[in-house]
Amino acid sequence: MEIPQLSDVPLIGGEAAGPSGERRKILQPSAKSDPKFQDLKTFLIEWINDELRHEHIVVKSLEDDLYDGLVLHHLFEKISGNKVDVEEMTLSAVKQRAKLGVLLDAVSQHLGAAEEQEKWDANLIFAKDLLATLHLLVSLAQRFRPDLALPAEVCVDVVIVEPTKTGMKTEKATEFITGSRDGDASAKTDAFDQLFALNPDKVKDVKQAIVNFVNKHLADLCLTVTDLDSQFADGVILLLLIGQLEGYFINLSSFFLTPTTHEEKIHNVSFALELLVDGGVLQIPINPADVVSRDIKTTLRVLYSLFLKYKCS
Repeated sequence: MEIPQLSDVPLIGGEAAGPSGERRKILQPSAKSDPKFQDLKTFLIEWINDELRHEHIVVKSLEDDLYDGLVLHHLFEKISGNKVDVEEMTLSAVKQRAKLGVLLDAVSQHLGAAEEQEKWDANLIFAKDLLATLHLLVSLAQRFRPDLALPAEVCVDVVIVEPTKTGMKTEKATEFITGSRDGDASAKTDAFDQLFALNPDKVKDVKQAIVNFVNKHLADLCLTVTDLDSQFADGVILLLLIGQLEGYFINLSSFFLTPTTHEEKIHNVSFALELLVDGGVLQIPINPADVVSRDIKTTLRVLYSLFLKYKCS
């Protein structure tokens, strides 16, 4: 698939994605040359074809062959063992879109991670949005085929486009599609893997030390952290802490000060991680979704990177 330039890429989800004024994502052309991204596409195509080979279904393009719900219908029923009461064949766009909506409603009922489901919906899939299609397939694979060795740590560059009163605001971000592969011998473990596995009783002490460190540097902002699990999940306090420690002001218009949606929280955390990577503070890949979903081990990894650099200041 040829990935066109930013100027002629349709906004994610196209016109069907929602009303005008909605924030949308555009996949950057750099994905075309990203080996991990291409490996994931190939892996998913081969997986689908293997699952459906007895039904003589052959997928060549994820976005072109899955958008109408026919292949997704067969795939979901095959891997989940659940039947979905929809028409087998639908020819009109209206009926295809309706079928896809019913199918994805059924899929949503069987997927536990609500935050992942916000990365795709029927409008995006029907509009042949590749990024949304990948997120959906990865969610299905992780839920119903956990034995699959999905390519790990796949991420792509995207442009977030948001209409404003004065024009169009665009910003770059990193979108994570898969995280580290659990149980993969090639995936590196760190101090927190060992801490949680071997010394769970000491986790409380580590958390308290980091809470004390955080509160010391947030005192000037009259902020207090008591719960690392939840208070860093939307990225706001993390960004304010980075600004305090790194000694610069983060423009309030560059992030959501009171985020309400999953997408806004992902934006904040992605922005914070980008700042840490650019500043040489964070040396390991972090999935923003893990922080937003309140994965305490991931949150501790991020905060510990700041603690190591500034613990004596």
